Amino acid sequence: MKYVQINAYSGGWAKSIIFKKHEELISQGNESWVFWARGEHAQDEHLRKIAYYPEVCFDALQTRLDGKVAFHSRHITNRLLRMLDEIDPDVVHLHVLLGYYINIEMLFTWLSNHRCQVLWTLHDCWAFTGHCIHFEYVQCEQWKSHCGKFSQCPQPDAYPETIRKGMESWSFEKKKSIFTMLPPERMRLIVPSRWLEGLVQQSFLSKYDITVQHNQIDKSIFRQIDSCFKKNNGLENKTLILSVASKWTERKGLNDVIHLSQVLDLNNYAIVAVGLNKQQIKQAPTSIIALPRTDTVDELVDIYNAADVFFNPTREDNYPTVNLEAEACGTPVITYDTGGCAETICLEQSKVVESFQQAVLTIKNIFDNCVE
Repeated sequence: MKYVQINAYSGGWAKSIIFKKHEELISQGNESWVFWARGEHAQDEHLRKIAYYPEVCFDALQTRLDGKVAFHSRHITNRLLRMLDEIDPDVVHLHVLLGYYINIEMLFTWLSNHRCQVLWTLHDCWAFTGHCIHFEYVQCEQWKSHCGKFSQCPQPDAYPETIRKGMESWSFEKKKSIFTMLPPERMRLIVPSRWLEGLVQQSFLSKYDITVQHNQIDKSIFRQIDSCFKKNNGLENKTLILSVASKWTERKGLNDVIHLSQVLDLNNYAIVAVGLNKQQIKQAPTSIIALPRTDTVDELVDIYNAADVFFNPTREDNYPTVNLEAEACGTPVITYDTGGCAETICLEQSKVVESFQQAVLTIKNIFDNCVE
């Protein structure tokens, strides 16, 4: 079997999902290819970066000017399609198409004219909206009918950024036409959470079969170990509350982490936030220990193991793997009931909460149990 995977980038979860799948396919005697646009990874005839940095930048510039997201990059897309012609794949597995590297109209026209089966893993909601990748935070439901047609988009400045406003209706109509080109028997959708499955079933993609495949982590890496973090930072006599994000934004809940430091007794608690940028670290109050992204996974595992509680304050998420990582290190998780967060919880001590106040009470209960 000839199996092709396409993604916007090579880093992050792509290493544990896409490249791992590539290795599995080869070990099973299949032919496998991975194509991506951004990020560095070892390349050979089966692993290819298809875009140059200036090309990605030019697409981003065009998108900012005209608001036509994923309708540029004709040269990159032609380059990819020529390789697909040569491969003649049995399966094409799409991942993230948003990323300033692909022309979705050209890609899906090729797919519709070819014999291959198509798998498409949706990692967010962009495939069935007129603009945004998430809408839960603003409680928008325009995507169920027609984005931007009957009322203005509530988050026109959200990623992907564009200075031309009012393109949501045009984009929604085009994407609906393009993404439903393939008959149901030729495309299957894969989602990482039952929450996202429920949304897709209400969208224009509802005619396609959907499979839920929860994202996995490498439990040979994320595991329980003896941690030195508390000792090295003078926190041995405190309950350590940890929060981690690859990129902290308002929707990821950094303000709740800071608020937590204002309502808990810091004689008993220490609050550590990992993943802040330089500006956020500079602005962070002294009541929290603000850290950048760790240099190595081993360093992150050490911090997970030091934590007594992992607090995930995200207000908008699909299936956060940080919850999986924390639990794999033996740390109970407190997370809001948003997106697919509840589906990530396994430990008996872990709790899904409805509000910040409930999160505080739950943390205090865990601390009281530790003291007892």
